[in-house]
Amino acid sequence: MAYRVNNIGLWLDEPEELLGQRAAEKLGVTRSDLASVRVVRSVLDARKKGSPRYIYTLEVTLAPGRPPPRLPPDVSEAPALPEPLPQVKEPERWPLIIGTGPAGLFCALGLLERGVRSILLERGREVVTRRKDVAKLMRDGTLHPESNMNFGEGGAGAYTDGKLSTRINHPMVRKVIETFAQYGAPDHILIEGKPHIGSDLLPGAVARIRDMLIAGGCQVLFEHKVEDLLYRDGRVAGLKLVDGRTLESDRVVLAPGNSARELYERFAADKHVSVEAKPFALGFRAEHPQGLINSIQYGSAAKNPRLPPADYKLAENLDVDGEVRGIYSFCMCPGGIVVPTPTEEGQQCTNGMSNSRRNAKFANSGIVVTVSVQDFEREGFHGPLAGLEFQRHWEKKAYELGGGKFFAPAQTIPDYLAGRAKKDPGDTSYRPGIVRTDLNVLFPARLTQSIKQALRAFDRKMRGFNSDEGKLIGIESRTSSPLRITRGEDLQSVSLRGLYPVGEGCGYAGGIVSSAIDGLRAAEQIATELT
Repeated sequence: MAYRVNNIGLWLDEPEELLGQRAAEKLGVTRSDLASVRVVRSVLDARKKGSPRYIYTLEVTLAPGRPPPRLPPDVSEAPALPEPLPQVKEPERWPLIIGTGPAGLFCALGLLERGVRSILLERGREVVTRRKDVAKLMRDGTLHPESNMNFGEGGAGAYTDGKLSTRINHPMVRKVIETFAQYGAPDHILIEGKPHIGSDLLPGAVARIRDMLIAGGCQVLFEHKVEDLLYRDGRVAGLKLVDGRTLESDRVVLAPGNSARELYERFAADKHVSVEAKPFALGFRAEHPQGLINSIQYGSAAKNPRLPPADYKLAENLDVDGEVRGIYSFCMCPGGIVVPTPTEEGQQCTNGMSNSRRNAKFANSGIVVTVSVQDFEREGFHGPLAGLEFQRHWEKKAYELGGGKFFAPAQTIPDYLAGRAKKDPGDTSYRPGIVRTDLNVLFPARLTQSIKQALRAFDRKMRGFNSDEGKLIGIESRTSSPLRITRGEDLQSVSLRGLYPVGEGCGYAGGIVSSAIDGLRAAEQIATELT
């Protein structure tokens, strides 16, 4: 029998060899009574400035012949391994999956696990070739409209950080993380409290997952852009590609990511697929020297080599003009860079990424405010695509402020708060580059006021956050989808049977792990129907 032992603490100057001894003490046995000790989870607790420590969860087994101990509150029996899922009858026409982001890939994995092959269609390029297009965008502002930070194998997450932390509590979280580790992501993600692969390693894992799918009989078709769905008697009948070809199937998984705007526009125009506007969040990328964030978060322990580059998580709910809004940090990237994420010419937006070592000299994070359907309407945008049009409006304004070629408008945080643009924002990780400007002209006044109030509150929590070393870079606008393809409890579109809208783009996830889980859920739903 294996046991989970929780809340074992180690200070930075204590060796990991003490873990077994402390687990034994908690169990009320001697160290020699433990046959094995394995770290299951490790979380850095930096709440006490200057004295951070690591908190461990261990899995231990007892030596043969040792009677089971009485279990204290922090100890439980280790969960049993899941049983293999039964095979189902494969349909004559394989399911079609639009998109090879985490939702699409994991849907295909889940189907193959049940004995069902599928055809994946990706508008962009395979992940290695895609790297060259991403590099060209950062080097000279040349955008490939079908191969960029958002489009291509692996989806938006492949080159924007590879963060596997999630706020959802779902039994499939572990399965997703273990799958990435199985296909080449570093083993440390299996125990980290905030697992992170890195944008340098995640593409390799994605490519190996694709190779496994192909070896299992699936088809993966790159540079195959979907123009529309085919319909028959209220049910999906297949896909029409932009080159005029068609593929037939009565099951289509829709997982194109949150930037597949022309596809969503087609749905809204045809009205075969139910679409509704959805709240999201937008704002800026905040960038600081990593050393400053380390000092703020770790205090006197900031230079301890056992500590990783510090991160942060900030949030405020503020009443501004009678409306309560959430303003929060988003996709925080320690030791990372700010990257351009447009998919259309003439529109500017950004995100952040970190490589596996997180050794760049800057830290960055989105600082974003929630926006609602009422906000869209105030700016004159109505209907199911109101959020998308609102998003586009501010991306165009940011592009104009940057002067073109995807240069980003930027401002020091103190200047933004004061409503001036006097100080040069200084060095940055963002390429193609930044242009000093007053970011106060971006966004409606009520949103600007919300961000400013939150920044002042953030500085009270992290003294120095609003110093001249901090800058805002415009804009962060694709935090989540601005619309939702409405679906029922069976994960099918409420207006079109056989269509399974999944993942972040369809409004049901936010990030790699939750998108992957949504894809797995769709696979399980299809398998249930085939049973």
